Order: sequence, then C-alpha cells, then structure tokens
Amino acid sequence: MKKSVSMGRSAGFSLLEIMVVIAIIGLIASLILPNVIGAGEQADRQKARTDIVSLENALSQYRLDNGSYPTTEQGLDALINEPQVDPRPRNYRRNGYINRLPLDPWNQEYLLLSPGEFGDVDVFSAGPDTTPGTDDDIGNWNLESRGD
Repeated sequence: MKKSVSMGRSAGFSLLEIMVVIAIIGLIASLILPNVIGAGEQADRQKARTDIVSLENALSQYRLDNGSYPTTEQGLDALINEPQVDPRPRNYRRNGYINRLPLDPWNQEYLLLSPGEFGDVDVFSAGPDTTPGTDDDIGNWNLESRGD
C-alpha cells in the first residue's frame, strides 16, 4: 500500500496573517503606552506632594512646641536634630519630630525657606530638573490637593 502525500497548504501562518497581528499589537501598544509612561511621572509628583504635607505637619508641631519655625539655616534637619544655632528651640522634643528626612523622587533633599516667599515657610522639592527656583518646583504653595 502506498501512502498518498498531500501537497496542500502547510500548517503555518502566512506573511499577511503575521502582518495583521503585528499591526493589531502596534495599535494596542500606541493606545496603552502613553498612559503607562505618564503614570510614572504622575506617581513621582504625588509622592513629593505627600512628603511635603508630612513635613508641613512636623513643622507645625515644631512651631507649636517652640514658638517659631526653624530658620532656613537650620533647615529641615531641625525636625530630627535639635538646632545648635540661634534661635535655639525652647521646648524641643527629645526624639525630634520625624524619624528621618525623606528624599524626593529625584533623590534630592527637600528644601526649607523660612520665612517663605509664599507663606510662613516654604517646603519644596526642586522637581525633576533638581534646580530650585524653576517652574517644575513642587512646593507647599502649589499643591493641587488644596484646590489652588
């Protein structure tokens, strides 16, 4: 007995079918990727806002205990270490006001300006460009959650 060999289509995908699948994947990627890429930057900005609010709360406690905010020279370090330069705090908490100072999402220290340009104190991150005083700074004066 002879087996008949069929010379029909092979069991693979044609070039046209592969091109259609690639086009569909490209279309889906073009719709999803912009949202995913923008989410990282938005998450960084939200982290900075959250940190700034926490630092503001600690600064408020410092002011309640000591009658004034730390100076720009004393900086945010005054929240974890008792300042040794005048004006010295009159009623500094034994363990400070926070456990450690956070870094902003761009691995820079948060900054304190006291007295501030926008309020009693300005607490801010220099933002993605890491240069203070530019339009990408994120500070307690421009937090979106306040509705400003």
